[in-house]
Amino acid sequence: MSTLTPADVDAVCDLVDNLCGLCWDSSKAYLIESRLANIFKRSGCANYVDFAQRVKANMLPALKSEVIDAVTTHETLWFRDNSPFEALKHKIFPEMIDAKATTALPKRFRIWSAACSTGQEPYSIAMTLADLVPDIHRWDVQIVGTDISPASVETASRGLYGEMEMGRGMDAQRLNKYFTKEGAQWKIRDEIRAMCSFSTRNLHDPFTGLGPFDVIFCRNVVIYFTAEDRKSIFTRMAQILQPNGWVLVGSSESLGDMGPKWAPQFHCRANCYRPTMAGGASLTQSQAIHTK
Repeated sequence: MSTLTPADVDAVCDLVDNLCGLCWDSSKAYLIESRLANIFKRSGCANYVDFAQRVKANMLPALKSEVIDAVTTHETLWFRDNSPFEALKHKIFPEMIDAKATTALPKRFRIWSAACSTGQEPYSIAMTLADLVPDIHRWDVQIVGTDISPASVETASRGLYGEMEMGRGMDAQRLNKYFTKEGAQWKIRDEIRAMCSFSTRNLHDPFTGLGPFDVIFCRNVVIYFTAEDRKSIFTRMAQILQPNGWVLVGSSESLGDMGPKWAPQFHCRANCYRPTMAGGASLTQSQAIHTK
């Protein structure tokens, strides 16, 4: 293992911030060697400073997506943490269905899974909705999955998963209902796949062309960003929410520092927020709702 100089570490940390908005510092030096060493060796660069400069300048386009894929976290599973999907089933989706019943588009849902990794989250959302609505194929549902990693988006788009991936959170009933076996892999059925679309997107870029959404999932990703970037992302998400729309974050995350409009609601132990309550109303901390 080569010895990293302070200049190497600074250059790579700056590159990671530039490409992904991730906040790496000298304490993450071990990640440089563990995640980027093989890519660096194939680059032909003299050192990591040269490597970082050339990737940033897009002089190594074939390696740029590999760097993004290497430094981002791909930890995911079906129905991760479960509580957000219970909140969808028992609170959010039923309330949305009732609220839309008398509107011009009573069967139209728009949902965003930000940082969707290899697709398990958006497909889990689609299956939750299909479990609840038997004729979901007659509804106008668009679940948008985005991720910064091109490789992850490609996997999500294929909708093909191996036995190891299926063993992480997928129950036998849904496996048989929503998947078909193709050789050694499992393929998501067309009625679920049709509800989902996938694209590469950096959350630090403008949300042009996105929304408005009824629900946004943004879980376990902004914990790697600076406080300023985190606030910017959620502020911009609120701007592309429908009135009374929902934002769900990770089980260990809190938006308590975002102001009174971001007072939490806890449904089925999920962390839920409604920053665009109708009429501009906002909740106070004392009004946070706790639902078993």
